[in-house]
Amino acid sequence: MISNQILQNTIEGIKNISRVDLYVSDTDGKIVAGTAQVGEQFVHAVASFVASPADSQSVQDYQFFKVYDENQLELILIAQGTTDDVFMVGKMAAFQIQNLLIAYKERFDKDNFIKNLLLDNLLLVDIYNRSKKLHIDVDARRCVCIIETKNEKDSVALETIRTLFAGHKKDFITAVDEKSIILVKELDEKQGYEEIERIAKTIVDMLNTEAMVRASVSYGTIVKEIKEVSRSYKEARMALDVGKIFFSTKNVVAYNNLGIGRLIYQLPIPLCKMFIKEIFEDKSPDEFDEETLTTINKFFENSLNVSETSRQLYIHRNTLVYRLDKLQKSTGLDLRVFEDAITFKIALMVVKYMKYMENTEL
Repeated sequence: MISNQILQNTIEGIKNISRVDLYVSDTDGKIVAGTAQVGEQFVHAVASFVASPADSQSVQDYQFFKVYDENQLELILIAQGTTDDVFMVGKMAAFQIQNLLIAYKERFDKDNFIKNLLLDNLLLVDIYNRSKKLHIDVDARRCVCIIETKNEKDSVALETIRTLFAGHKKDFITAVDEKSIILVKELDEKQGYEEIERIAKTIVDMLNTEAMVRASVSYGTIVKEIKEVSRSYKEARMALDVGKIFFSTKNVVAYNNLGIGRLIYQLPIPLCKMFIKEIFEDKSPDEFDEETLTTINKFFENSLNVSETSRQLYIHRNTLVYRLDKLQKSTGLDLRVFEDAITFKIALMVVKYMKYMENTEL
């Protein structure tokens, strides 16, 4: 249903042009918008007008007009004055409000359709039937982006996103929960993942500078049919979660760049626990002291290069070798050996995943 504020803005705009006071009432006679202060003086007149078969009627110093939505009486427009000019203004205002009702209902229907499409709540036949009814192209190339902000129900962020894509009529912006904003972006044949990456970075920068909101964006793969949009949404959702676990420093994460994180994310927790116990017995690879963890991470960053790692850590090469030998004695893994390094790296990622899942379930 259209908001009272939209109705108020509409009739105020018409009054500024026509200088005719206008009021909008519901079918019970309650004034929901008006250009001047009135009491309950229209209650009986509206009740009589609603019961009559006429679409317009003059009562004392006012003219009444019925506003329909698909043959259903929704609102009563009241114009102050009995002249022909006032009658014309009233008819035009009623026509404008009726068109607003249709437009906002269509927007709501599209939003509802997109939400159900994303959540896989529609049968295939319903997807195509409703797409045709709502004039949505079923064969367009689309990609789903999820924008997550730090604060829940961030209306400023939502309005900023809508403003950014206001000129793109074929894009859809909605939300399926209180934490994130969904953008279903339509692409032409020349646009690919580079364009999606650019758009994602633009969104992050815009929210940071215009709305002063920190946000992260994830996106799925590009799909060619509307029935596959839900798959792109699920991929974007996975990318968002995997990004939080393994790429916490990134504010844009793509599903097709998740690497081994995608595989680990889909492992069952009991299997993860079995893997950690098999490698480290009763220990956990993240229980080492800060110095050891820093050494391990820097060693991985430098592709197992002892000389470069010691240089960046500002320690002697022999000191680094001593630390690696000490780690080998406690874990049985020599990080200078590629196979052992891979095992240790995966173990660190598995532990991150397990901790994330434990915190999510709390």
